[in-house]
Amino acid sequence: MLRHEFQPGRLVAGLFLALAGAVFAGDAGGLWETPWFAVIPMVVGGLCLGGAAGVIGRGIRRRRAVAGRMDPADPAQAPQDAS
Repeated sequence: MLRHEFQPGRLVAGLFLALAGAVFAGDAGGLWETPWFAVIPMVVGGLCLGGAAGVIGRGIRRRRAVAGRMDPADPAQAPQDAS
């Protein structure tokens, strides 16, 4: 199987959507009563958290890629102090 990069935003969004599905499944199965509007904040919050996790994950990957391209032995590529 080919390896792929980890995408935390999709994981978070998927977990919240699965949670919303489980809430509605419990309501359909008669385990509890769920108002129709209760899932909206759960889905919207999960999508917002997933987006935030995706943006943070992309920033971390981009920063690591830039740091990986730098050669520490080359003084021309050394990071400059902001003094």
